[in-house]
Amino acid sequence: MRSIIISGLACVGKTSLAKGLAKKFGINYYGGGEILRKFAKEMGFEHTEDIDFWDSEEGLKFLKERERKLEIDRKVDEELKKLIEKEFCVVTSWTLPWLTNDEFIKIWLKVSENERARRMSLRDKIDIEVAKKIIQERDEKNKELYFKLYGIKLGEDLSPFHLVIDTTYLSLADVEAVVEEYVKRWKR
Repeated sequence: MRSIIISGLACVGKTSLAKGLAKKFGINYYGGGEILRKFAKEMGFEHTEDIDFWDSEEGLKFLKERERKLEIDRKVDEELKKLIEKEFCVVTSWTLPWLTNDEFIKIWLKVSENERARRMSLRDKIDIEVAKKIIQERDEKNKELYFKLYGIKLGEDLSPFHLVIDTTYLSLADVEAVVEEYVKRWKR
C-alpha cells in the first residue's frame, strides 16, 4: 500500500478522516498542522495545543509570520515528504499533493463554505457568521501563501488528486467508507 495524503481547505474534515483511516488501517497519522503547531510553539506562540488555535488571534498572527518566513512551510513539507517515503502512513497537508509524484494516494476534500462555517461554529463554539469570516480570511491568506511559495492555486487546481470528495452532505463514516474502498482498490 502507498501513503495517503488528505488535502483540502480549513474545516473540511481532513484531520478527522486521516485519524479514522490511520486507525482502520493500523498505520501512523501525521498532520502538517501538528508540525506547524510545533514550530509555532518553538517560536513563542501560545495556546498552540488548543483545538481552535488556527482560528484564534494567535493562529492568525502565526499565519502572518509564515507569510514573512516561507521557510517555515518548506520545513513542514520536507518533514512530511520524508515520512510518507519512509513508511505507509496517512498525512494531512495543504501542499504535499503538488510536491510529490503519483505513487502516493492523493485525496481532496471539499465542502460548501456554509457547511465549513457550521462545522467551525460547532467545534469552536462561536457564532456562525464569525466562523464564516475566519474561514474566508484563512482561505485568502493560505491561498496567497501557497501561491507565493509554490505557485499552487489552492482549491482551484485539483489536477494532482486521484480522488475528490464533496463531503458537504456525507457523514465522516460515509467518507471513511468511500476512501477505504478506494485505497483497497488502488492499483499502482
